[in-house]
Amino acid sequence: MGSIKKFDLSGKALGQIDVKDDLLKREANGQMIKDYIIALRANARQWSAHTKSRSEVSHSGQKPHPQKGTGRARQGYLGAPQYKGGGRVGTPRAKFDQHVSINRKEKKAAIRFLLAEKIQGEQMIILDSRALKAPKTKMVADFLKGQQLFGKKILFVAEKDSLKEGGHFIKSMRNIPGADFIVLDNVSGYDILAHRSIIIMEPAVDKLLKILES
Repeated sequence: MGSIKKFDLSGKALGQIDVKDDLLKREANGQMIKDYIIALRANARQWSAHTKSRSEVSHSGQKPHPQKGTGRARQGYLGAPQYKGGGRVGTPRAKFDQHVSINRKEKKAAIRFLLAEKIQGEQMIILDSRALKAPKTKMVADFLKGQQLFGKKILFVAEKDSLKEGGHFIKSMRNIPGADFIVLDNVSGYDILAHRSIIIMEPAVDKLLKILES
């Protein structure tokens, strides 16, 4: 049986939450997870970078210089790429819709597997932040230093309904280097992989267990 250790902001251990083995032994195809992460990253691109080609630039149709008699190479259009202000060659062009569809069941399976990996690797802890009555960055920073996580990539995860109550905490952690905050419903596989450790705010624990059970 796996477990997730629980702490308060002072770093005091408050016990642990046990997680059944059958929830942690979810298997997932490695290729499926890779395809899912690649699709996430591809869908994050805007594809909006755009430069004008020779046919799109606005220029006079007048020839740069006479065709003959100058000893120079023939030039037909000031909008050609070799002229300043001319069309660009080999530069970014806006693409058509490049969205990659993600199978819903595969997405859930990948997230369950990656969360289970964090638990088994002891890279997930639970934080009781009720002692925080006002924004105090130092208190959160001291907690991370006590856990040897300060300055590392950390993801704080909260339950949506607790956001109003957790406003002080969000203000306390947002200036800490490497620390990010996200609602559990919005967590993606990339968020899990991109952070070394995950800190679950106590109100989100029940939701986390439901995700592992689904």
